[in-house]
Amino acid sequence: MFSRLSRHAVFFCKRSFSSTQQQNFKVAVLGASGGIGQPLSLLLKTSPLITELSLYDIAHTPGVAADLSHIETKAKVRGFMGPSQLKESLRGVEVVLIPAGVPRKPGMTRDDLFNTNASIVRDLCTACAEVCPQAMICIITNPVNSTVPIASEVFKKKGVYDPKRIFGVTTLDTVRANTFIAEAKKLDVSKVTVPVIGGHSGVTIVPVISQTTIPVSFPQEERERLTKRIQNAGTEVVEAKAGAGSATLSMAYAASKFTASLLEAMAGFEGKVECAFVKSEETEAKYFATPLLLGKNGIEKNLGIGKLIEYEVKLVSDAMAELKANIKKGEEFVKQS
Repeated sequence: MFSRLSRHAVFFCKRSFSSTQQQNFKVAVLGASGGIGQPLSLLLKTSPLITELSLYDIAHTPGVAADLSHIETKAKVRGFMGPSQLKESLRGVEVVLIPAGVPRKPGMTRDDLFNTNASIVRDLCTACAEVCPQAMICIITNPVNSTVPIASEVFKKKGVYDPKRIFGVTTLDTVRANTFIAEAKKLDVSKVTVPVIGGHSGVTIVPVISQTTIPVSFPQEERERLTKRIQNAGTEVVEAKAGAGSATLSMAYAASKFTASLLEAMAGFEGKVECAFVKSEETEAKYFATPLLLGKNGIEKNLGIGKLIEYEVKLVSDAMAELKANIKKGEEFVKQS
């Protein structure tokens, strides 16, 4: 059920497309000069489905765009800098990726980023709602549990809300789970996919190891250790970088992976499935990450939680209070803005 792309030097595989499938998407990266934005833009530049790559940030974007424009792939790159050029960067865009914001530092939680990043996401999504309301909106900026509700509330205020087109990109949790489980069992990681449900911080991250594509089994103690490592993997990177940033390269890879599946689904390929944090009725939380079947108009079908073992049921239960509080915080922020 879970699609995996083969591993090459660049993430997007070259493949032949029929003439009936769209091959000329315009994609925007808002926050393109940052630690995630630059490697993400590089990976997107290699996609055969992207004809135009629109890069926006508050500084340095012309240089990033000039650098990427020398790469021998078909995507044309344009750089836009500063609030006065934001709307122009979004004209005709079909997919928007938002990694803009400040990164975590040692000792910070994702929630500590809220005050700064909430305003950034609100303002960027306001421009998206006004200029490209039908675009797919992919939120990377943390705390995702709150910034996705912020994006949704902004689109509601503008009267253009479509819950099937707003995604919280939680793919990094799945990428990490795939890596850690494959390492633990000495499996070919390209054949391992672990769905990760819930949210995108701490205890709200729920790896469903019981549903791994290659069935695996662990003693309870090891299952708990792996689960905690997946939940705290972001902190692992923040501490290893010792104040120099958070997970940027792995996040860029994960976001490009999600974008690849989304673009291919929009182009007409079937069976593209990725986990993402979206408006949901799967649990008592208004938003919840689950495997999603992607299609031309965004979410084609929410594939749900599936059958959980008792330990995973408890993880979901333990996540609820924090997840609902995170969601409410995002919604209230827009109401008070």
